[in-house]
Amino acid sequence: MSGWPAVGKTTVAEQLAKEFGLSIFNGGDILKDLASEKGFNVAGKDWWDSEEANKFMLERQSNLYFDKEVDRRLIEMAVSGNVVITSYTLPWLTDSAVKIWLRGSEHSRAKRMANRDGINVFDAEKIVRQRDNDNKRIYWKLYNIGFGDDLSVFDFILNTDLLDLQILIDLTKKIVGHILIP
Repeated sequence: MSGWPAVGKTTVAEQLAKEFGLSIFNGGDILKDLASEKGFNVAGKDWWDSEEANKFMLERQSNLYFDKEVDRRLIEMAVSGNVVITSYTLPWLTDSAVKIWLRGSEHSRAKRMANRDGINVFDAEKIVRQRDNDNKRIYWKLYNIGFGDDLSVFDFILNTDLLDLQILIDLTKKIVGHILIP
């Protein structure tokens, strides 16, 4: 499961894992663990939108170890099977069973982030824009991936602006169920 920040990847992935009895792994959580190991304070649910995360992002951009290590771990997990993984890069790096891209406008993602993190939409839009740009820059530098532009590796692309959350969850369950249990 991949897509822009704050598009709903984790929410949908959690429901898929629950429905099919799969383990769930989140590339962002692994990256956060690596930041913690490096001495960054990663407390708080909205850590990715904090000043501390911005400091980590600067180090991350100059040291590709972090992203490569996350991807190495995620590939290992994907190969083991019976998992749902949210990742910005894994769909380009491995042949997984089902690759789903969740697409949403900057504004709708900012509204979702503002709701989730208790911030105003204007600030959330700035954060979303910054994170989008950072992701594009990092993944181009690492793998020449046109993150958000080259969606050719995906089996399904779902527009979260058009689908209510429950419909999105139900649809992804049907897609995955059809593929897992033909």
